[in-house]
Amino acid sequence: MKIYDYGGQKNISGDRIHRARTAKRISQEALAARMQVNGVLIEREAISKIETGDRFVTDYELLVFSRVLGVSLEWLTGKDENI
Repeated sequence: MKIYDYGGQKNISGDRIHRARTAKRISQEALAARMQVNGVLIEREAISKIETGDRFVTDYELLVFSRVLGVSLEWLTGKDENI
């Protein structure tokens, strides 16, 4: 199986996750903890790699990021410009 990058990134939501996280003044460590409380085992290092586009984001992770950060899936994927 060949894995492709999209515009040099491994995900399209990392920048949006970073923007939402910083707008809510949540640290990467705190975001990882909130994700874990919601059933996604993820560490701070993985959050960092997602935000820089160096790690893929699974569909279930994206769903929980949306819930934890209080933004829509459409916004996280760039289909909606309003946060």
